Amino acid sequence: GTHPVALSGRFSPDSFADATLSMLRPLPGGSAGIPELYTSLVPAQLSTLLDAADDRPVRAALQAYRAILVGGQALPEPLRDRAADLGIRLVRTYGSTETSGGCVYDGVPLDTVAVRTVDGELRIAGPMLADGYLGDGELTAKNFSRDEHGIRWYHTGDLGLYDDGVVRVHGRADNVIVSGGINISLDRVERLVRGVPGLTDAVVVGVPDERWGEASVIVAPRGEALRRSEAEQLAHARDLVAAELGRHARPARLIMVDELAVLASGKPDRESIRRAVAELH
Repeated sequence: GTHPVALSGRFSPDSFADATLSMLRPLPGGSAGIPELYTSLVPAQLSTLLDAADDRPVRAALQAYRAILVGGQALPEPLRDRAADLGIRLVRTYGSTETSGGCVYDGVPLDTVAVRTVDGELRIAGPMLADGYLGDGELTAKNFSRDEHGIRWYHTGDLGLYDDGVVRVHGRADNVIVSGGINISLDRVERLVRGVPGLTDAVVVGVPDERWGEASVIVAPRGEALRRSEAEQLAHARDLVAAELGRHARPARLIMVDELAVLASGKPDRESIRRAVAELH
């Protein structure tokens, strides 16, 4: 009995507010109350909406949802805090196309979803798993396997922990550089960097480096003017990373851009960003 509303055209705060508020009309038949609303966003979209939350219709739209599911990439803590301050209810989701979307909510697997780790990699089982990749048996065999009990598991490619019933994702196993002979997870570096004021939407990419082999670079969109210089922001980010991951993991540079390249999904286009940085570097 529900009628999902799909945005047409480019995602924007105005189009989001218009679509949301159109669903707040009285229920059919004159029954009392309004429908419970849910939507799903990636962090970049949420950030765009929060930046426009001084506009009353946008703020009202955000506050109208019983829950806004946020997935596709890690949710920066500053974004979560900004949303909480406005009374916006967020739920972190974890999953993939192979798991029919989010199947872990705020770290807790849904009923019938099983999670375990093998050599640090998260694996998922349950009735929501895809049968495989159409026409690609080799890739299917690589990413799906059965254990000794015949249970079928999806190999997520994500590093993480499953402890006391809670999933903690550390980052992609393949988003790693080797700098000075030491493996560095760019996802973990990025998560820390996004805690720096002004770098909430930053992306961290790896580039070749003559001395270390590879180095990490922070790329962030220019936002509101901050009292601190870019050098001070970089120093703050390097200190945070050093304290948590070690000095070897510190980003080498900070590059500010007018706008980050994004995919149709709204996620950062990391490969495009990496190529642009490599050319500059």
